[in-house]
Amino acid sequence: MELDIVYRGRKVNPKDISFIRALISDNRTKSRWFISRELCRLWNWRQQNGALKDMVCRGLLLKLESVDLIALPARKRITNNPFLNRKSPEIVKVDQTPIVCKIGDIQPIELRSVRKSEYERIYNSLIHQHHYLGYRQPVGENLKYIVFSNDRPIACMGWTSAVRHIGCRDRFIGWSPEVRKRNLHLITYNNRFLIVPWVKVPYLASHLLSLSARIVPKDWLRFYKHPIHFLETFVDTERFNGTCYKAANWVYLGKTTGRGKNDQTHRQNRSIKAVFGYPLCKNFRRVLCH
Repeated sequence: MELDIVYRGRKVNPKDISFIRALISDNRTKSRWFISRELCRLWNWRQQNGALKDMVCRGLLLKLESVDLIALPARKRITNNPFLNRKSPEIVKVDQTPIVCKIGDIQPIELRSVRKSEYERIYNSLIHQHHYLGYRQPVGENLKYIVFSNDRPIACMGWTSAVRHIGCRDRFIGWSPEVRKRNLHLITYNNRFLIVPWVKVPYLASHLLSLSARIVPKDWLRFYKHPIHFLETFVDTERFNGTCYKAANWVYLGKTTGRGKNDQTHRQNRSIKAVFGYPLCKNFRRVLCH
């Protein structure tokens, strides 16, 4: 008996699987690329900016094939999948002359969005070399920032789609699972924050978080054509205290369970993180719960 399958938040039941089988049967001579995009169109499976969720759909189809629920057409070509065939970012050399001063001495500071620009490889390189989690290709909506002082990169910040389910965050907002699924795109997650090791400037981290709260929402609206109303992040308390987030008036929401998003054992399998959030408007609950 075929059971429901949940993939990236979408439940696929036996009726859906029969629909996919019929789509494949009717397009047996077509490519997997065509079937994936056609399924997205028929299901109206789209990102918030209207683009088809093609990569997510391909992952679903491969998962269904791996458990013998469907049989996809033979591959017509082998394409490079950057999420499966990850290569380390190229190393980009930057000026590492130490900067040890007060924050006023490095003004003006520019928080520059570098996604799809010539500077993106610098961001990737710095995160790969100096962030304790390294660089991973973001999935879904995301923006990358480099902080410049006198044209020198001194910090990096990454923002991605929100984490699907965080118990303490969801209780703080007060939304139902159905509303959360519909409005999750209105939150963004600070997944990387790096001040490069040769920069020692007191209060720089909290200053950059405050600057981000003003700049990121505008860039997100321009890039993805929808607003965001809440920022969130995790802090690994085995390494950090979250002092800069507290200083920038982020709210401590609670702790993760340490089980991960795909846990089936209900046992801790990773470090527990502190969860912080930052509402971008006073009526954020009303907006997010609408």
